[in-house]
Amino acid sequence: MSNLVLGIAESINIMGTRSGTAMKERNPGPIQEMAREETAAGASFLDINIGPARKDGTELMPWVVETVEAATPLPLCLDTTNADAMAAGFKTIKNKKNAIMNSISAQPERMEKLIPVAAEAGCNVIALLWGPDGMPRDSNERAAMSVDLMMALNEAGISNEKMIFDPIATPITLGADQLMSGLEFLSMLPEIAPGSRTTVGLSNVSNGVDEKLRGYLDRTYLIMLMKYGLTTAIVNSYDPELIALCKGERQVLVDMVHGMMDGNDPDPSTLDQRSLEHYKTYKVLSGQNVFSESWLNL
Repeated sequence: MSNLVLGIAESINIMGTRSGTAMKERNPGPIQEMAREETAAGASFLDINIGPARKDGTELMPWVVETVEAATPLPLCLDTTNADAMAAGFKTIKNKKNAIMNSISAQPERMEKLIPVAAEAGCNVIALLWGPDGMPRDSNERAAMSVDLMMALNEAGISNEKMIFDPIATPITLGADQLMSGLEFLSMLPEIAPGSRTTVGLSNVSNGVDEKLRGYLDRTYLIMLMKYGLTTAIVNSYDPELIALCKGERQVLVDMVHGMMDGNDPDPSTLDQRSLEHYKTYKVLSGQNVFSESWLNL
């Protein structure tokens, strides 16, 4: 039985052409249209990312929350580096208990500002494994950081069940080491924080890669993460194949990649086109083959 992954749709973003322009102009139409599209596509949550929003974040976040909540019943995931904007968003949000705060990192100033907001809202929290020195170097540093975050959240009355750990995916263009140590961390997490959940921003893995190729990387990486019980993922909900994987609809592909992770490689000459794409993409993501943009043709 495949584990289902709840998709957090990523497209309502200040960086997006359609949504970004609409946010700047406070034009609800395009944002509500996207919220309905992502809901129809099968997302479980909608991520609302306003970026740092230094100037007007405390006014922008509540406006986008109200705009999106008027268009869809789905719970929201609020995403901003501006702690005051985050707090303002959670004051406004209707469905606080099911909402997600994206994110509290292991940086003292972010923990001090946001943990009380999350505790009061009773929401779910993405615990982002990004520390005072930035990116953890390996799975052990991720583990240490997750303990710090878990203890601080527990102390504020936030249970493990409300925590969603994000080991951080790095672009494959930087090599596969960090991706593999993220997977290793996921295998350790049930012992570190029993009852907690996990997420990853899938599009990070394909960041900087030719637009036409990104989906292949995102989809195969999702399958790899599923082996370690990934519970949610920040996804491009406009990729129907990715959503199908989240819903457990591609079991043959999942079984093949998980078999490869256990050291059982199929004979590539026996594979259909789609399986072969996942086969080649897995070889690159696992560091067995060096990444280049022609990996699917080799």
